[in-house]
Amino acid sequence: MEESRNPFLQPNGIESAHGYSSRFNSDKRGRHNFIGTGFPGLKKRGHTLGNRSWIKIEQNGSSKVVELDKATVMRHCSLPARDLRLLDPLFIYPSTILGREKAIVVSLEQIRCIITADEVFLMNSLDGSVVQYKSELCKRLQKEKYHSDDLPFEFRALELALEFACLTLDTQVKELEMEIHPVLDELAKSISTLNLERVRRFKGHLLALTQRVQKVCDEIEHLMNDDGDMAEMYLTEKKQRNLCNDLDDQVQGNNLIAPVVALGSKSAPVSPVGSTSGAHKLQRAFSNVSAHRHGSLSTSSVTGETENIDQLEMLLEAYFVGIDNTLNKLLSLKEYIDDTEDLINIKLGNVQNKLIKFELLLTAATFLATVFAVVTAVFGMNFEDEVFNEPNRFNWVVSISAMLCAILYICFLIYIKHKKVFPL
Repeated sequence: MEESRNPFLQPNGIESAHGYSSRFNSDKRGRHNFIGTGFPGLKKRGHTLGNRSWIKIEQNGSSKVVELDKATVMRHCSLPARDLRLLDPLFIYPSTILGREKAIVVSLEQIRCIITADEVFLMNSLDGSVVQYKSELCKRLQKEKYHSDDLPFEFRALELALEFACLTLDTQVKELEMEIHPVLDELAKSISTLNLERVRRFKGHLLALTQRVQKVCDEIEHLMNDDGDMAEMYLTEKKQRNLCNDLDDQVQGNNLIAPVVALGSKSAPVSPVGSTSGAHKLQRAFSNVSAHRHGSLSTSSVTGETENIDQLEMLLEAYFVGIDNTLNKLLSLKEYIDDTEDLINIKLGNVQNKLIKFELLLTAATFLATVFAVVTAVFGMNFEDEVFNEPNRFNWVVSISAMLCAILYICFLIYIKHKKVFPL
């Protein structure tokens, strides 16, 4: 019984019978290796099982499948581990778009990728959306080699991901509309358990789809409202700026080192006081030049980012309008379902009112029939009376009792109509 309750204790029970010698085997170097079974789904750190299949798409439109582990991707793209968890297919996360220093992390429906300034790492999958995204992005990049485009590489990849996500969600909404409208119309005509079960299933699907569309809409709106996040996504511009900074550093270093070399090459002796003052002057010159350069670069970068975010904002706004339209379709469909439910509740309330009306009339008739039965029960008792001497008197008693019951019933109906309990 204990083994059936806890299956994880079975290996330990076997090992306890053999002692600790079966769990640990010493090798020739004297080290002990654990030979337990462990958890089958647990991945060891640095093990080859951590490699995942990625589709690498370059700027020229070429693509290839590569096997990369998490550490390599984190180093190459300068991403934290929490960002890669968003792309893990084993976890269920809502749609997310994150702008980092050297990459954009995109998780939109089935499209999960890392976009850099030079390449796209797409999570490899057999899903149709992933295959279409890869083929369409390669096709567009190969066409744009011969046609100039104002959008940088990272925005073209992001635009295609947004396009596929919006089209996928809009297609699912249209399919749901085509399926649910006939069911709702049929339910409005005839209320049945089968139709109610179908509407309940469609309503659950509608709520799940609404949450997905709402998350994509909120994510795009959040990016549009935050200039800093949009500025972080200009990867090509940041890369070019960093290259310019490196070149400026080299030029400034060469310009400052040249006078020092020239001074050191002179044959005249230099006093210690003079050398110390020269070193201080050289240090002040380094600090002034670097401060001036960093101040000018920061000012130019801020002004450039504020001017250039309009390009990304217009791109996001176009897809925000589309996804907001899809969300409005879902909300209108939900309102249609709510209206149908209200109509069904009204019909059920009407049927319930009719049943209450019938029950009330039936109760009144039962009461009057009971009064008539009391009269007949009284005369059915065994006692002597003059009424029994003449049979016609009994007929008169029965007739008068029936007439009185009928008059009382009519009075009951008139009272109910006067009080407007329900229309007759």
